[in-house]
Amino acid sequence: MASSQSYVSFAMEQMAGAGTITYRRMFGEYGLYCDGKYFGVICGDRVLVKITPAGEALLPDCPRGIPYEGGGEMFLPDVEDRETLTELVRVTCAALPERKPRKKAAKKEGYHGQD
Repeated sequence: MASSQSYVSFAMEQMAGAGTITYRRMFGEYGLYCDGKYFGVICGDRVLVKITPAGEALLPDCPRGIPYEGGGEMFLPDVEDRETLTELVRVTCAALPERKPRKKAAKKEGYHGQD
């Protein structure tokens, strides 16, 4: 079941204190980013957050779920608990590696449209 836009808006509002939260449509659901760093998904009107040692230390008993068939296990936090959700996103993103800059594509050798 695809997530509703109203749920996405609610979840984004709940996490807003963690940083600049954005999303990107992915395979009919939503990838979540905090300050440009990918940290989780919204699938089936559920927020799932990557598991990190920092997240486990914060919420050792947090339920877990799988976002989609074939996906890896992720935290399934209580979205209603704004403070805990915000802190989970904050510590998770702090524990994740920085994004690597994209490499520019090399120009291809060969035919350039001239004879």
